[in-house]
Amino acid sequence: MRILLFTGKGGVGKTTTAAATAVRCADAGQRTIVLSTDPAHSLGDAFDIELGDLTVEITDGLWGQQLDAQDRMEDAWEDIQSYLQAVFRWGGVDEIEAEELSVVPGLDEIFALTDIKRYAASGEWDTIVVDCAPTAETIRLLSLPGVLAWWMERLFPMGRRVNKVVSPLLGSVTDLPVPGDDVFGAVERFYERLDGVKELLTDRSVTSARLVVNPERIVVAEARRTFTYLSLFGYSVDAVIANRLLPDAVSDPWFEDWKQRDLDHLATIEEGFAPVPVLRAELAPHELVGVDRLRAFGTALYGDDDPARHRADVAPMRLERTDAGDVLSVDLPFADRDELVLGRRDDELLVRVGPYRRSILLPDSLKRRQVVDAALRDGALAVTFAPTR
Repeated sequence: MRILLFTGKGGVGKTTTAAATAVRCADAGQRTIVLSTDPAHSLGDAFDIELGDLTVEITDGLWGQQLDAQDRMEDAWEDIQSYLQAVFRWGGVDEIEAEELSVVPGLDEIFALTDIKRYAASGEWDTIVVDCAPTAETIRLLSLPGVLAWWMERLFPMGRRVNKVVSPLLGSVTDLPVPGDDVFGAVERFYERLDGVKELLTDRSVTSARLVVNPERIVVAEARRTFTYLSLFGYSVDAVIANRLLPDAVSDPWFEDWKQRDLDHLATIEEGFAPVPVLRAELAPHELVGVDRLRAFGTALYGDDDPARHRADVAPMRLERTDAGDVLSVDLPFADRDELVLGRRDDELLVRVGPYRRSILLPDSLKRRQVVDAALRDGALAVTFAPTR
């Protein structure tokens, strides 16, 4: 069973690529479902059919769904939300504002992940294709299970014990609503629904992320940053899709500069994301809407190859917290220490091996931290950043 997560900057063709991949998987005989976690929900538009919160058959072997995360959140968050509303009303907040304040921004999106977990566990599907939100929202979405697990493991048991001691005291001196076992039970059930999601999505034997980019400087820069963050959170990227390349058949001299820019950006993409393979897709002469046109696009992208197969099994960057500081490891197989040069420029780590140089965009947590050590061990560059104070 395979899970394919498609993401990229808004407008690069992410939804089209996800939809085309799903069609090709179904054509290959795989029981396939394609889901959208993007609040904009353009997946149905790509297929030119109505998609909603219930699965709909799109074509032979392919089903689709646009997840209603708000509906799932209301079901799981109801008891917690009622308690928060009571606290806000106690503080003098009016009814409508209390209802709005009782929902954590972005929380609804995380419930889309529970459907992925449920479909993966059902045994009914060979391939699950996920049309994710644009990159910033996707990173937030995929990081939430780990963040929630941290809070649950450390603060939830302590909070429950403290509540049993403090609640009777508060009840004797104030009418402030205090959480009962029903609220803590709701929190626990909320977490249980997401338990195992991160393990599933970071299992490289099951799940792969694929980045869709256009040959444009800003798009490529954002994709590189997304690549860094996905690696940071343990997600495996097995392919980059360079979309909307100007076709070779376009020979008008007016397009010469455009074609050269495409080639320059394509070289940057292939060098910057190595060893992850880069798939190429030409700019289509018409709108890619409907199963037939999506099938043609998918065939041009994957050829006769299995679109769901693992294309790379690498975790090029890893971050580990040690007593000496946070260590960022970058795989550099066969590199010689004498030909390795390391530099730093603002939020970029510059690595040069012989004539080749790579710029690695650092995550926010490391941008303002000083490099205190660097060493090449067993084919990996380990860069140590000063610990936070």
